[in-house]
Amino acid sequence: MTIDHVGIQVRDLERSRVFYSRALAVLGITFIRDVGGWAGFGKDGCEEFWIGTRPTTPQSTHVGFRAKTREQVEQFYAGALAAGGTSKSAPRLFPEYHPDFYAAMVLDPDGHNIEVVCHAPG
Repeated sequence: MTIDHVGIQVRDLERSRVFYSRALAVLGITFIRDVGGWAGFGKDGCEEFWIGTRPTTPQSTHVGFRAKTREQVEQFYAGALAAGGTSKSAPRLFPEYHPDFYAAMVLDPDGHNIEVVCHAPG
C-alpha cells in the first residue's frame, strides 16, 4: 500500500507548525507551504503530511513516520519533547511487533499520537 498524503486537525496552526518543524526535522521532513488554512510538510518539495485548523475539536489520530536509524528515533523523541510534546513511550524495542521494531511515541499539542519507528537491526 502507498499513501500519498495524510492530514490531521489541530487547534492552533502556528503552534503545531513549530512543533512539527522541530520534531520532524531529524527525518528530513520540513515545512513546505501553506494552502487554504493547511500547512504541508514533506521532502523534496512534495507535501505528504498536512496539518490544518477546523472549527471543531480535533479527534486524536495516530501517525507513524519511518526512520532510517535508531538514532533518528531518539533524536525525534528529544526534539519533540523540547518542542512541547508529551511522552507516550520513550525510545525502545517493541518485540511484540518484530525483533527490530524500535520506536518512540509523543503526543503533540493536540493529543495526536506521533510515532517514529526504525525497522533496521540495531
